[in-house]
Amino acid sequence: MNYRRLGRSGLKVSELSFGSWVTYGNQVDTRAARELMAAAFDAGVNFFDNAEIYARGQSEEIMGAVLKELNWPRLKYIVSTKFYWGLATGKGEFPNQRNTLNRKYLRQAIDASLQRLQLDYVDLVFCHRPDPDTPIEETVWAMHDMVERGQALYWGTSEWTAEDIRAAWDIADHRNLHKPVMEQPQYNLLHRKRVEREYQPLFKDIGLGLTIWSPLASGLLTGKYRNGIPAGSRATLEGYAFLREGLTDPAKNNVVAELESVAHDLGATLSQLALAWCLVNKNVSTVITGATRVEQLNENMKALEVLPKLTPEVVSKVDAIVRSSVDRG
Repeated sequence: MNYRRLGRSGLKVSELSFGSWVTYGNQVDTRAARELMAAAFDAGVNFFDNAEIYARGQSEEIMGAVLKELNWPRLKYIVSTKFYWGLATGKGEFPNQRNTLNRKYLRQAIDASLQRLQLDYVDLVFCHRPDPDTPIEETVWAMHDMVERGQALYWGTSEWTAEDIRAAWDIADHRNLHKPVMEQPQYNLLHRKRVEREYQPLFKDIGLGLTIWSPLASGLLTGKYRNGIPAGSRATLEGYAFLREGLTDPAKNNVVAELESVAHDLGATLSQLALAWCLVNKNVSTVITGATRVEQLNENMKALEVLPKLTPEVVSKVDAIVRSSVDRG
């Protein structure tokens, strides 16, 4: 395993990390999560990604129970969480309880997450989506205070526009507050514009780090959706129906079929090719992977062996194949 700096911070994260979105609390219980996290740690993974909203808090509870059981030295691993949607459900109004980044919500949210994770602090905390109803300055101050209290070490954003990230950074810079260090965007062979174009000035100007999600396009780039939605896949889970249309897109699956020949020539799987391709981008600090089985996790880890094989010629060939289907929007 190799490690990269998280932006311009001094924190080093493993090139491949392990996340709990969709799986924990839906497809993976505490016992399976323990096996997966132990295997990832043994492979050199030091970053474990989570969020308050994943399985409505159950994901944090599962990860917290596993971390307590494994009892690794705290210095050896990195944990994240994210806030925005909240956990309030049911009918009626829930002001300050969901879809917000105001000070009141963030103050309560971090306390609740730390309790579920059974940790004194998280290493990374993200504003999970932008909040148009809360002034960015209020959010920046709330995140600064969270770091000052020692409840988080670094803060950042997820799926924010470059304009809003820069506004938050400038506010923090002018007021000598803790600045946003990282962004967590979707990035894969078929979804690239934000990372490769919109964020480019931020890499140079403020040293933004990236912890990317969905490197396999929710499984599309594994090839398993070429013949429809298989039973037991994430697209069949309640609440994830929004994935189905994109996963069965004929044009994108034709691209996947062409990529399979490239992967074969490299002695790799489609998944390994797609994960390694993300790491070719030096602005990517870490690629968040997911798995429901240890065998699947170990296969993903072998993407690091494929990375040296991705010469400029191979990358150009891959880009030529995906050009017609890449998400330019």
